[in-house]
Amino acid sequence: MGESKSKIGDSTLSRHKATTIQFDLTKPLSLSGPSNADIRRNAMLHKFLITSGVYESLEETERREEVLAQIRQIAKDCVKQVTSEKGYSSKWVKNANVVIFPYGSYRLGVHGPGADIDTLCVGPYNVRLQEFFSYLHKILAKMDEVTNLQTILDSYVPVLKFKFQGILIDLVYAPIYFRIVPNDLDLSHNSVLGYVDKKAVPSLNGYRVANKILELVPNVENFRTTLRCLKLWGNRRGLYSNVTGFLGGINWAILVARVCQLYPNANPSMLVCRFFRVYTEWKWPNPVMLCPLVESNRRRFHVWDPRKYLKDRTSVMPIITPVYPSTNSSYNVSTTTLNIIKDQFEFGKKMCEQIELRNGQWDSLFEFYPFFEAYPCYLLINVSASDEEDLLDWKGFVKSRLMKLTLKIERAHEKLQCHPCTNAYTDESISPARHCAFFMGLKRKKEETTEEVHMQTNEEVNVLATGAQFADEVKGRYPNWKQTMDINLNLVRREEMPSYVFRQQSVYMLSFKQLSKLTNVTK
Repeated sequence: MGESKSKIGDSTLSRHKATTIQFDLTKPLSLSGPSNADIRRNAMLHKFLITSGVYESLEETERREEVLAQIRQIAKDCVKQVTSEKGYSSKWVKNANVVIFPYGSYRLGVHGPGADIDTLCVGPYNVRLQEFFSYLHKILAKMDEVTNLQTILDSYVPVLKFKFQGILIDLVYAPIYFRIVPNDLDLSHNSVLGYVDKKAVPSLNGYRVANKILELVPNVENFRTTLRCLKLWGNRRGLYSNVTGFLGGINWAILVARVCQLYPNANPSMLVCRFFRVYTEWKWPNPVMLCPLVESNRRRFHVWDPRKYLKDRTSVMPIITPVYPSTNSSYNVSTTTLNIIKDQFEFGKKMCEQIELRNGQWDSLFEFYPFFEAYPCYLLINVSASDEEDLLDWKGFVKSRLMKLTLKIERAHEKLQCHPCTNAYTDESISPARHCAFFMGLKRKKEETTEEVHMQTNEEVNVLATGAQFADEVKGRYPNWKQTMDINLNLVRREEMPSYVFRQQSVYMLSFKQLSKLTNVTK
């Protein structure tokens, strides 16, 4: 089946007539380049990024490459072992191969110190997903340099998570209908989708999307610097988390890439300011797209199109991936979290206006959002288990469902604003291996007043009832739930907030500010 070819020929998409869908993509808004003032501001921004520690050291870069090389060999050994135990010939076992494709922030070139590496592993069709994960899990579990090993099969994209020599790896697997997987396999063509199972397409598209973004931006280095800025800003303002209903890495990358297209000759300091100008004026739910959509008339895959699909019409902040089959990457954003994002974009716009008028510094834009000062009341979600291994899986499952809790509160209590915190906290008086806590800020919507409006007693009771219902649902749906695992929810006044929150928040803020002092940066 063309097993020695890396450039895949005709396939499901190319054999059938494809159509393009255009959603009013515009030409550049400005072709202007930087002025002398923009150049000065850009130099100051670059200096700020270095002192903020967003660049990793050369030593860490080399260690990542070594780790990826070791994982590639381990994965290849795993495939050979599975192939051998299935009774295939010695020649087949000898030629068994996998190819590793880093994606996400590492592929885009915007990863920082301590960042994880999203890794796609493409293997032969005779080694299925669960077989590969099962064998690889056994191999990794015996290695001293591997910790925090987790297999997550029930997610949209099944993933094997682990730390290898202290570097976090998120590994996904896609078997391709080749007997031998060539080392120069090219995943960029849509035709590759005809050689994989439909369920494997989301695993492939993480890498394909990252590659396409780099193709579609007019200046890759300016894109990377601007994206580093917005990732840092999103982290500090509490907006960097797809799982809790905000924006994940791919969302930020597409948003930044679109601004780069609109201002192709702008330098990063200009692009950061234009970012906030563009998205404070954006008329959501108009989609953010980098190129026209492509759709096959065979309709093997669902391509995002609100004119045809009711589900696509419910998106409040659609950010569309630029490869076939295009999807809405920001499906977790709700009405509540969109309003929070819009408020923060307004903050960013005001700070950038002051910087451009020479009345502000870049530090003011990147201030940490004072989450535990912003609300009169907080919903505290305590998660516990009997040991570290159980807690790792259990808290991950709970966090992945927090967006649903936000939606429950949003729908059941229309007068309340619910703001999930993207970080988890731990009470030091309890073993960290057995406990963690999540928080959601709560207050009544302001309506026409600018004064802080506190929750009322009956609203608090109703929120706790909603929380109890959520806790029961989470316990019931977690496949590995044990009697020693628990989740309970309580309301905490701002003035009664436990002290461990502020201690850990200080450590979190300090880690951002002092990363550059701990590494020799590459830039």
